[in-house]
Amino acid sequence: MSTSRVLAIIGISVALAMIAASTAAALANEFRQARRLKANPEHGRTLFIACATCHGADGGGRAKDGIPSIAGQHYQFVLEQLVDFRETERVDLRMNAAASPHGLKGPQDLADVAAYVSDLQPLPTGDTGPGQFLVVGQNVYARACSHCHGVAGDGNGKLRYPRLAGQHFGYLKHQMQIMVAGDRPNVSWDHMKLLESLTPEEMTGIAGYLARLHNVSHASADAITPGSSVTATH
Repeated sequence: MSTSRVLAIIGISVALAMIAASTAAALANEFRQARRLKANPEHGRTLFIACATCHGADGGGRAKDGIPSIAGQHYQFVLEQLVDFRETERVDLRMNAAASPHGLKGPQDLADVAAYVSDLQPLPTGDTGPGQFLVVGQNVYARACSHCHGVAGDGNGKLRYPRLAGQHFGYLKHQMQIMVAGDRPNVSWDHMKLLESLTPEEMTGIAGYLARLHNVSHASADAITPGSSVTATH
């Protein structure tokens, strides 16, 4: 390979690294700015009208279309995901457009709509999956996932670990699959490696178990109490 070709490759590599560093800095800066602001959920309610087209007025999403329930999700997690969608660190064409500066003008809008979403009442899902491998999923979740996402699947707002209890089965399973495939760049390497270690049956069981958890007062009829046994097919 000629010297000029080597230099050209090095130049391109340096340019790409600089772009990546610039994007990371922009993400961190916008997230920090939004976190410092006093959020206005009432303004967020107005902004959410556009979001409700997909996520529903109650934030319950649409399981059949792969749209997650976001009602009651932790404020800082929602905010972080909006910033990631905004900068295409997480890719979904609908969300990339919705979170763009055209839809959400700046850090204040991001903070306001995230605050409104987090104030919504969490909802049970009607998409609980086929009910297979639930005992396996419950056990694997308790062993490998609960230390971050919580015994009841309620996550950790301060650490930005999302609430998973009551999320749609199909959405949960799909997210695990794309994380393993490397198609969700904003997921940590440790998290991806953990998911890579799971069998398809374990993923199905975890998604089904979490979909049946609903840790609020008006729990769904088929909700599972964390720590209880589960009757299911294996």
